[in-house]
Amino acid sequence: MAKVMVADDSDAIRQVLEDILSIGNHELAGEAIDGNEAVEKFNQIQPDLLLLDLAMPKKDGLTVVKEIKEFYPEAKIILITASDNQSIIKQCLDAGASASISKPFNFDKVLKVISDTLAL
Repeated sequence: MAKVMVADDSDAIRQVLEDILSIGNHELAGEAIDGNEAVEKFNQIQPDLLLLDLAMPKKDGLTVVKEIKEFYPEAKIILITASDNQSIIKQCLDAGASASISKPFNFDKVLKVISDTLAL
Protein backbone atom coordinates (compact mmCIF):
# COMPACT_ATOMS: atom_id res chain seq x y z
CA MET A 1 0.00 0.00 0.00
CA ALA A 2 1.46 3.31 -1.09
CA LYS A 3 1.10 6.58 0.82
CA VAL A 4 -0.36 9.04 -1.68
CA MET A 5 -0.90 12.77 -1.21
CA VAL A 6 -3.48 14.66 -3.27
CA ALA A 7 -3.09 18.36 -4.09
CA ASP A 8 -6.07 19.90 -5.88
CA ASP A 9 -8.13 23.02 -5.14
CA SER A 10 -11.39 21.23 -6.02
CA ASP A 11 -13.15 19.35 -3.20
CA ALA A 12 -14.91 17.18 -5.79
CA ILE A 13 -11.68 16.18 -7.55
CA ARG A 14 -9.98 15.38 -4.24
CA GLN A 15 -12.94 13.17 -3.33
CA VAL A 16 -12.84 11.33 -6.67
CA LEU A 17 -9.10 10.75 -6.29
CA GLU A 18 -9.61 9.54 -2.72
CA ASP A 19 -12.18 7.04 -4.02
CA ILE A 20 -9.77 5.87 -6.74
CA LEU A 21 -6.99 5.45 -4.18
CA SER A 22 -9.31 3.42 -1.97
CA ILE A 23 -10.21 1.13 -4.89
CA GLY A 24 -6.49 0.66 -5.57
CA ASN A 25 -5.76 -0.09 -1.89
CA HIS A 26 -3.57 2.99 -1.49
CA GLU A 27 -3.48 5.18 1.60
CA LEU A 28 -4.51 8.83 1.37
CA ALA A 29 -1.58 10.32 3.26
CA GLY A 30 -2.65 13.97 3.05
CA GLU A 31 -4.41 16.64 1.05
CA ALA A 32 -3.57 20.17 -0.05
CA ILE A 33 -5.81 22.83 -1.56
CA ASP A 34 -3.17 25.18 -3.00
CA GLY A 35 0.41 25.12 -4.19
CA ASN A 36 1.94 26.50 -0.99
CA GLU A 37 0.17 23.90 1.10
CA ALA A 38 1.21 21.17 -1.35
CA VAL A 39 4.91 21.93 -0.83
CA GLU A 40 4.54 22.35 2.93
CA LYS A 41 2.60 19.11 3.42
CA PHE A 42 4.86 17.17 1.05
CA ASN A 43 7.81 18.17 3.23
CA GLN A 44 5.97 16.98 6.35
CA ILE A 45 4.50 13.76 4.98
CA GLN A 46 7.06 12.73 2.35
CA PRO A 47 4.54 10.49 0.59
CA ASP A 48 5.39 7.74 -1.88
CA LEU A 49 3.48 9.66 -4.54
CA LEU A 50 1.95 13.10 -5.09
CA LEU A 51 -1.09 13.61 -7.32
CA LEU A 52 -0.75 17.29 -8.23
CA ASP A 53 -3.19 19.59 -10.00
CA LEU A 54 -1.55 21.81 -12.60
CA ALA A 55 -3.76 24.87 -12.01
CA MET A 56 -3.91 25.79 -8.33
CA PRO A 57 -4.01 29.00 -6.32
CA LYS A 58 -0.87 30.54 -4.77
CA LYS A 59 1.57 28.31 -6.72
CA ASP A 60 0.96 26.50 -9.96
CA GLY A 61 1.85 22.87 -10.53
CA LEU A 62 5.07 23.65 -12.40
CA THR A 63 6.40 25.72 -9.49
CA VAL A 64 5.41 23.00 -7.01
CA VAL A 65 7.16 20.30 -9.08
CA LYS A 66 10.36 22.38 -9.25
CA GLU A 67 10.36 23.16 -5.51
CA ILE A 68 9.72 19.56 -4.45
CA LYS A 69 12.22 18.06 -6.89
CA GLU A 70 14.91 20.50 -5.69
CA PHE A 71 14.86 18.90 -2.23
CA TYR A 72 13.47 15.46 -3.11
CA PRO A 73 14.91 14.50 -6.50
CA GLU A 74 13.44 10.99 -6.21
CA ALA A 75 9.89 12.29 -5.54
CA LYS A 76 7.21 10.70 -7.68
CA ILE A 77 4.69 13.25 -8.92
CA ILE A 78 1.75 12.69 -11.25
CA LEU A 79 0.39 15.85 -12.80
CA ILE A 80 -3.39 16.19 -13.01
CA THR A 81 -4.74 18.58 -15.62
CA ALA A 82 -7.85 19.60 -17.46
CA SER A 83 -5.65 21.57 -19.84
CA ASP A 84 -4.53 20.27 -23.19
CA ASN A 85 -1.62 22.74 -23.19
CA GLN A 86 1.14 20.32 -24.15
CA SER A 87 3.81 22.98 -23.64
CA ILE A 88 3.14 23.40 -19.91
CA ILE A 89 2.68 19.64 -19.44
CA LYS A 90 6.05 19.07 -21.12
CA GLN A 91 7.65 21.71 -18.88
CA CYS A 92 6.33 19.86 -15.82
CA LEU A 93 7.58 16.52 -17.10
CA ASP A 94 10.96 18.08 -17.92
CA ALA A 95 11.05 19.53 -14.38
CA GLY A 96 10.62 16.05 -12.94
CA ALA A 97 6.95 15.09 -12.91
CA SER A 98 6.70 11.35 -13.62
CA ALA A 99 3.48 11.35 -15.64
CA SER A 100 0.31 13.29 -16.38
CA ILE A 101 -3.36 12.38 -16.18
CA SER A 102 -6.14 14.29 -17.92
CA LYS A 103 -9.47 15.23 -16.39
CA PRO A 104 -12.11 13.84 -16.53
CA PHE A 105 -10.69 10.67 -15.02
CA ASN A 106 -10.87 7.12 -16.20
CA PHE A 107 -10.49 5.14 -12.95
CA ASP A 108 -8.62 2.24 -14.55
CA LYS A 109 -6.20 4.56 -16.33
CA VAL A 110 -5.51 6.52 -13.13
CA LEU A 111 -4.79 3.30 -11.22
CA LYS A 112 -2.50 2.08 -14.02
CA VAL A 113 -0.55 5.36 -14.11
CA ILE A 114 -0.24 5.26 -10.29
CA SER A 115 0.97 1.65 -10.41
CA ASP A 116 3.43 2.33 -13.24
CA THR A 117 4.80 5.44 -11.48
CA LEU A 118 5.24 3.67 -8.15
CA ALA A 119 7.16 0.91 -9.97
CA LEU A 120 9.74 3.39 -11.32
